[in-house]
Amino acid sequence: MKFFLDSADLNEIRQAASLGILDGVTTNPSLIRKAGAQDFHEHIRQICESVPGDVSAEVTAVDYEGMLREARTLAAIHERVVVKIPLIPDGIRAIKTLSAEGIRTNCTLCFSATQALVAAKAGATYISPFLGRLDDISSEGTRLISQIVQIYRNYHFQTRVLAASLRHPMHVLEVALLGADVATMPFSVMTQLLKHPLTDIGLDRFLKDWEAYLQSRNPQKA
Repeated sequence: MKFFLDSADLNEIRQAASLGILDGVTTNPSLIRKAGAQDFHEHIRQICESVPGDVSAEVTAVDYEGMLREARTLAAIHERVVVKIPLIPDGIRAIKTLSAEGIRTNCTLCFSATQALVAAKAGATYISPFLGRLDDISSEGTRLISQIVQIYRNYHFQTRVLAASLRHPMHVLEVALLGADVATMPFSVMTQLLKHPLTDIGLDRFLKDWEAYLQSRNPQKA
């Protein structure tokens, strides 16, 4: 499974990249605004240069021609850019056209398996089902991941399942068990994946025992 950071904060992205486990980044207009980017295109370029893999940058147009114009401009920023397209009728048309042009796409705001099926048929590079938002309305987000993974396997679609809107480590574990190709998450969730109280307790005990050992070997330094 690949780990993507769902962020446009360059400091967070560089910290995550320094761990050596970051595979890519997903952004959206809300994250760009939160990051305080002064120049959108330049900000995306800097993100691309900070990570080893794909960076999703989203169009804001909702009409076919507008999405195509924005997508071509975004794709030209850097070879790592994957263009996020909303899962609406004109978006599906745009994905089909962009796919034929060799421009990679991430079909976003997916909330049903039938939507995911349509996106795959259109040639989307990634599909982004939103788990957390489904959980928010008392629907089972992990069931959606399971359905999409099964459908894609049934028909050998090349579209990769990018599990999005992950709110906590259990979401990451669940989508990994279900076979999602990518998990995209906030920096806070990525850091939580490393934490366990027994790790802290064990490390503290080892260090104290090592210090006691050193003192026993050199009692004059005690």
